[in-house]
Amino acid sequence: MSLTLSQSVNAKNAQVSSTAQTTADYAVETYKNDMVDSLRALIKHNTVAKEGVSANDNSAHIAFKAELKKQAYALGLDYSDDGYVVVIGLGDQKERVGIITHGDVQPVNPKKWKNSPFELDTTTEPGRLIGRGTEDDKGPISTALYAMKAIKDKKIALNKRIELYIYMAEESDWEPLKAYIKTHKLPQTNITIDAEYPVVTAEKGYGTVKLVFNKQEKPTISPYVSEFSGGFFGSQIPEDASATIENANIVLLQRLMRKARSYQGVSFDLELKDSTLTVNALGKSAHSSKPDEGVNAIPYLADLLSSTRWENNGPGTLVNFINDNIGLGLEGKKFGNIAYKDDFMGAMTFSPTVIKQHEKSIELNINLRRPQGKSKQQLSDEIHQAVQNWNNKFDANVIELEHYIGDPFVQKDAPHIDTLLAVFTHFTGIKDAKPIAIGGGTNSRLFPNAVSFGPSMPNTEYTGHSEHEFITMEQFVLNLKMYTAVMVELAK
Repeated sequence: MSLTLSQSVNAKNAQVSSTAQTTADYAVETYKNDMVDSLRALIKHNTVAKEGVSANDNSAHIAFKAELKKQAYALGLDYSDDGYVVVIGLGDQKERVGIITHGDVQPVNPKKWKNSPFELDTTTEPGRLIGRGTEDDKGPISTALYAMKAIKDKKIALNKRIELYIYMAEESDWEPLKAYIKTHKLPQTNITIDAEYPVVTAEKGYGTVKLVFNKQEKPTISPYVSEFSGGFFGSQIPEDASATIENANIVLLQRLMRKARSYQGVSFDLELKDSTLTVNALGKSAHSSKPDEGVNAIPYLADLLSSTRWENNGPGTLVNFINDNIGLGLEGKKFGNIAYKDDFMGAMTFSPTVIKQHEKSIELNINLRRPQGKSKQQLSDEIHQAVQNWNNKFDANVIELEHYIGDPFVQKDAPHIDTLLAVFTHFTGIKDAKPIAIGGGTNSRLFPNAVSFGPSMPNTEYTGHSEHEFITMEQFVLNLKMYTAVMVELAK
């Protein structure tokens, strides 16, 4: 990473042009409210992927693209629809600058929201724009549209065409985008506005470890775990988990209640009815690339139950396994020898995110985000060894399904890093800005010379994928300034 780090030093001397400054100011003065209205119209569409349904056939995706087309033409921009990929453009130059976003969103639990997650909420929490997609990625789309509009209004002579790419399946399936790239010539310079500032030059690899615990009927008069559930989707740290214990009694209830009071950041609800004890855990959802920003209800609930070694009947096996191999840590340090870190990209994170209930088994999905430093084969072997060692030690039968282990991404060749850092420093006042690595994965890795630039500020909680997604109005406006300035600097 020495190349990108040294590039940040050169950015100290870079200047933001007067054209970029005046156009950015004009964009905010003229279009701040219109940008909010644009976002309000975009988030109305529940563009969550439907299993077995192409984005081209999904009515919500079709309606969302119709809104994009309407907005693009109203702003005097050109529009093309290639199915999974929409391109909104300004200019007709041969050289191009690409702005990469996505229009699909992650699922929501409407019960977790004060108002509908698909109606922009500007009043519940003054200063915040609340709704699914406000930060990831419909807010950035609206910002990019009005940055382009401001540039068009000012009649700036561009040397490069500006193209806003909106992909419709970033959260679920990258294959259609890969197919599109094979048959289309991409811009020579690209930025993704789907991550963090100041500039992201490295992304951890996304992975899923899949383990199966077979349900077994084992008659017993002792308390046993009959059910254990939790999680919503793989890229969200789950805030809900639930366990059912049979043959329970008041002594067990009181013991767990005392222990429950010792935790911070997570709450437990316990109810004993006859001999059935139900325990619900409530933590805090977050993007699974940032597990430290959430409170994972699954391992916390397992930890509450850790005073007992449970019967290996499936649900009990699962609880024992989580406590022995995952615990409350975030980096897989209890899971055999898998834990490792990279000096620039940081440590691998290892978080249980979804428990799937099958007729004869329970499936645990563990989300990992891995840096450079280990091969895919080495990590896979270490995961397998840890599972086998535990099976042998406790006479269990945890079965591994086919794990998915993605590759980390490192960008070393983007020539526009200095420009991005200069714009960031100019508009934020944050000095000595340097490239960073993130746990998330963006479409940057598929586009030439691409790096990520916002929309989230460093050292600020990222709310995308959570059940309380928002962007502050202050950040929304700051993004408009910076995106307008960057487009001017890269295209003029």
